[in-house]
Amino acid sequence: MIKLEEIREIVKGEILINEPLAKYSTFKIGGPADIYIAPRDVDELLRLIQYLREEGIDFIILGNGSNVLISDEGFRGAVINLEAGLNFIKIEGEYVVAGAGVKLAKFVDFCIENGFRGVEMMAGIPGTLGGAIVMNAGAYSAEISDHLVDVDVIRDLNLVRLKKEECGFGYRTSNLTKDVVIQARFKFPPGDIEEMKRRRREILIKRNQAQPVNFPNVGSIFKNPPGNYAGKLIEEAGLKGIQIGGAQISEKHANFIINKGNATASDVLELIKLAQRKVYEKFGVKLELEVRLIGFEEEEIQDLI
Repeated sequence: MIKLEEIREIVKGEILINEPLAKYSTFKIGGPADIYIAPRDVDELLRLIQYLREEGIDFIILGNGSNVLISDEGFRGAVINLEAGLNFIKIEGEYVVAGAGVKLAKFVDFCIENGFRGVEMMAGIPGTLGGAIVMNAGAYSAEISDHLVDVDVIRDLNLVRLKKEECGFGYRTSNLTKDVVIQARFKFPPGDIEEMKRRRREILIKRNQAQPVNFPNVGSIFKNPPGNYAGKLIEEAGLKGIQIGGAQISEKHANFIINKGNATASDVLELIKLAQRKVYEKFGVKLELEVRLIGFEEEEIQDLI
C-alpha cells in the first residue's frame, strides 16, 4: 500500500496521485499510475527506490514515453520520472557527462555546438538519454553506445559505475534493463560544427519524409530482423494502412503504428499481434517487439510471439 506521507518525507519533488500516463507518452495512450514521482536528485531517487522495494511497491522509470505502450488500465505502482532531477549535461576534461533525464534532442544539440562528432544520427529520436542507453537506441548505422565510456547506475540499491564492455550492448538491447541509469560519460572525436549541423538537418528532413511525424506514435514497433526490415515485411504482408479502432499501421511507414485521435492500448496491441501473426505466416519471420509494454496483464500479451 502506498503511503503518501511517507513518500513526501523522502521526495521533495513533484508527487501526483492517480496521474493519467497518456500525457507522458508520445502515443498519447495510457491509464493512470497509482503515484507519479519526480525526484529532485540522485539522493532522493536512491532513498525512494529503497523505500519502494522495502514496501514491495512495483515501480518503473518513465522517460519521455517514446518507446512504450502503456495499458488502458495504467500502472499499479509508482512511476518515476528523472527529467527534473537528472537533466544535466557538462564537459569534464575530455568527456561529455550527461544525466539520464536529458532529452536526446538536447544531448545532440549540445554535442554539435561544442564540436563533438558522433551523435548527429540521433537527431529526431524522441526520448531521454537513460532510456536510449538501456535500449541502445540508434539510427542510420549509429548507436548511442558507440562513443560511450561508462554508465553510472543504481543496481541492488548501490551506485555502480559500469564500463561500456560490462553493459552487454547489442542491437536495441543491453543488460541494464533491471538497473536505473543515473548518468553516462562519452568520449567523442572532434568534428566540424557546420558540417554536423548540415548532417543534422539532413537527418531531420529524412525522418520527416519517411515517418508519420504528424500523428502520435512511439517510433518503431518492432526490431528489424537480421538482414531484413520489419516495415518492409509488414507492408508485404498487406497490412500497411490497416486500422483497428483509433490505431493504424501507418501508410507512410509500416513499422509505425499511429494514434489517429482516440486509439486505445488495446487497439494498438491487436495491431501488434496481427502484424506478428501475418508476417510469421507469410515469411516465417518472428518480429520481436522494440516497444516496451507497461501495465498489461499476462493474459493480454500471452498471444505475442
